[in-house]
Amino acid sequence: MNMKKRSEFLCDICGFRSAKWLGNCPECKEWNTFQEHDVSKGEKRSISSVSEAKAKPMNEVKQERIFRIKTEIAEFDRVMGEGLALGSLNLIGGEPGIGKSTLLLEVCGQLAKLYPQEKILYVSGEESDYQIAQRAKRLDINEDNLYLLNETSWQTIKEQIKKVNPFFLVLDSIQTTVSEEIQSPSGTLSQIREVTYELMNYTKANEMTAMIIGHVTKDGQIAGPKILEHMVDAVVYFEGDQFNQYRLLRAIKNRFGNTNEVGLFEMKNEGLSEVKNPSEYFLEGGLDNAFGRSITCVLEGSRSLFVETQALVVENKYGNGRRTTQGLDSNKLAMLVAILEKYYELPLGFSDIYVNVVGGIKLGTRESDLSILASLLSSFYKTPVSSKYIFLGEVGLTGEVRNVSFFEKRLKEIEKLNYEKVFTSKRIASEYQKKTSINLIGLKHISEMREYLFL
Repeated sequence: MNMKKRSEFLCDICGFRSAKWLGNCPECKEWNTFQEHDVSKGEKRSISSVSEAKAKPMNEVKQERIFRIKTEIAEFDRVMGEGLALGSLNLIGGEPGIGKSTLLLEVCGQLAKLYPQEKILYVSGEESDYQIAQRAKRLDINEDNLYLLNETSWQTIKEQIKKVNPFFLVLDSIQTTVSEEIQSPSGTLSQIREVTYELMNYTKANEMTAMIIGHVTKDGQIAGPKILEHMVDAVVYFEGDQFNQYRLLRAIKNRFGNTNEVGLFEMKNEGLSEVKNPSEYFLEGGLDNAFGRSITCVLEGSRSLFVETQALVVENKYGNGRRTTQGLDSNKLAMLVAILEKYYELPLGFSDIYVNVVGGIKLGTRESDLSILASLLSSFYKTPVSSKYIFLGEVGLTGEVRNVSFFEKRLKEIEKLNYEKVFTSKRIASEYQKKTSINLIGLKHISEMREYLFL
């Protein structure tokens, strides 16, 4: 008796199920994301037995010690929670060409040196063994216990994992790996879910630590279903401008560590190198007497970084002004320009305005508002701002200067580097002035900045 074929449609983004094909997913609102899946094959349902597990008071639960695998790449270990947790499954994402494969190949090389009795396996579905070996030689990695495999079939990869029995595994990438048991193309919801589930079970059962490389979408999110990020133990992003030498490793999720840490790397000809003291790393090469620039202090994880914001205001005689940003959201710039037009009465509507954050850093928080305004005013008035001044404050639509979080932590770094003045909110200046020798200029409204800098 032939079993009638039964199909259902799954959204590749969120996993929403439908009996028929839909153009627009009602769950995630994305278009053309439904794929047909045959659910008639191997469909078995079993009645599970009642579990004997019992709830217990929290103070009776025994604390298990997490064994950490240190790579001695300090920036990487810090982000992962002072090392990789043994038996964990971790996911790293980032834009193409940002250096994900290079970073993990360096991690493999370090682990191969530190644990010569163990085997390391690097699996790539995108590059041949020869290409990986050439990159490894460029990075001065030539350990005998580092194994390379070019394969996309999960069944073949699993057989090689059992044969090699690696201590650490890299899978590059999850979107190119295909399970032969699933009748759908690579990168689809069912493929990613199946391969990740199989790998997760294997790592937990055999105490093998694994890193998965994931592609990202044009929005910067890891491609594929969100279930991928829920299944793994840690999710980290490798960020930066591929045309700039600086890279940030940032933890988004970590079951075994703190998500409030970032690692800073610099891309060089010989590979990625750590930036161990990043405080002034983004201020190199600044011109002291140039106008249109100011300095702010941003927090990346638990670190204070000093970042230079640059602005250029140019008169446009041919129509409405253009707004161009690098490292800053264009909507944020439009709002700050509107605030200046309102409270400084500046004719900026017909000016071309360009804002750049030096070093490839992306400003997503609001403590840099005051610095961007200072740079815009400096460029408009053609008046330089001292490189010994720091600007820290959020600016509201009514022009008020608001407080910033963790000011004391920033102040310690500011004192170390001998800055002279800090422009911030009135409340913070009055609260911390007695605790520091640095002159804190408290501003209640942005119009007060004119008398200090641009008169």
